[in-house]
Amino acid sequence: MSQPHSRRPVLVTGLAVAALAAYLTVSGVFAEPPTPVGIEALGTQRYERYEQPAACASCHVEIARQHEQAMMSQAYTHHWDEIEYFELALPHAEKVAKMAGVRAECNGCHAPLALLAGDIPPRPPSARSRANESVSCDLCHTVVGFRGEVPVNFNWITAPGKVKQGPRPGLVSPHHETRENPFLRSAEFCGTCHNEMDSWGLFVKSTHLEWKEGPHGRAGIVCQECHMPPAPGRSARMGSELPDVRQHLFHGAHDPGKLAGVAEVRIHPELREAEPGDTVRLTAVVVNAKAGHKIPSGSAEERLLWLHVEATDAKGRTFHLPVDPKGFPGEAYTIASATALAYQDIGEIRGLPEFPGLKRDGTYAEMAEGDRIFRLPYLDPEGRMTVAQWNTAAFSTDYRLAPLSAAAETFTWKVPADAPPGPVTVTASLHYSRLVSSVGEFLKVPAEEWEPVRINTHTTTFEVLD
Repeated sequence: MSQPHSRRPVLVTGLAVAALAAYLTVSGVFAEPPTPVGIEALGTQRYERYEQPAACASCHVEIARQHEQAMMSQAYTHHWDEIEYFELALPHAEKVAKMAGVRAECNGCHAPLALLAGDIPPRPPSARSRANESVSCDLCHTVVGFRGEVPVNFNWITAPGKVKQGPRPGLVSPHHETRENPFLRSAEFCGTCHNEMDSWGLFVKSTHLEWKEGPHGRAGIVCQECHMPPAPGRSARMGSELPDVRQHLFHGAHDPGKLAGVAEVRIHPELREAEPGDTVRLTAVVVNAKAGHKIPSGSAEERLLWLHVEATDAKGRTFHLPVDPKGFPGEAYTIASATALAYQDIGEIRGLPEFPGLKRDGTYAEMAEGDRIFRLPYLDPEGRMTVAQWNTAAFSTDYRLAPLSAAAETFTWKVPADAPPGPVTVTASLHYSRLVSSVGEFLKVPAEEWEPVRINTHTTTFEVLD
């Protein structure tokens, strides 16, 4: 009888320990700590844990060639991104404590392997380090999900190794294990980098959120449908023919084909006949016809879409028509000015005393004073417009085009007293620039980045009577 009795306390103690261990594991005390995400992932991996794009290209030939042409593969090496980081963001981070985070954080989406490796700041692109891989194949295909309520600020979870994440089940590779992961088919995957919150708690990039709030998001039409469309083909050299291989185009604002017709414009006069000296009112309707997010989006602080209207009389004389103001708060930012200055914080970042700023609306030959600009003005702590999204303390009125929405703009023109009889041709043109030209010229950014692109145009007529 004594033997069972002597064992009983040991048995109870063992059960108690097991129960306690189970409780502590569930509660996270003994559990493996979660993989760090966002800025907490700084320095937690080694470059060597991620395969280089050339290794992927040996089998995934077509996909690799597409990726090489996309901005995803140039997120670190692209000329404007290099200038913005090394000549603006990095110096600002060294001068102002509140800005210190951008020293590393910019790289979370532009050179993610460098951030993971703790290679901060990365060497410039001319050094040809692995930071130049930008958003590489193996970075995306080792992402298993994201942590947080909202995908933002590179809060993806990375799991490098021989297991590659993909959107399709049942694939076998001689080089790695392939695992189906629905996350790669989701818009939230894209949102981890296409949403950004700055140190003031503002979403200074919100392309995913714009999509989610719009008709495409409500309909479940995800980013990949437009930017990675499916087509018949092989995903790998030795693979089987498939009906719907995702094309790794990632084409957006830097792609002429994607920009062409992204917004539409139609203009009409109130009256089809007028006499010299009459006042004619015209309405131009501008529609976001193609984009599943707002236009402009992404780096909206530096992008402009504008509407330019001209009338040409029967003698061939051309007259510019300024937009009729609507009177909403902050409207001055959305009407082109030849004299307004902005971007004074560039001078402060670069140590230029008495820097007056640069022309707020650029130096475009295709723009005239009074044109309507569709934009979201970013304001620095002093209330001045800025192209430094990390230095954004507030926004002015968001006057961009939401998906499948239209804006009606009116133009009131007094027909010249000496207008000849005959047709007056009125042309409305939409132009887009990825970077305000005055900023591009000042920072010596190659012109291809800021030169305007004509998106669309429409012409109408009315008759001047004798």
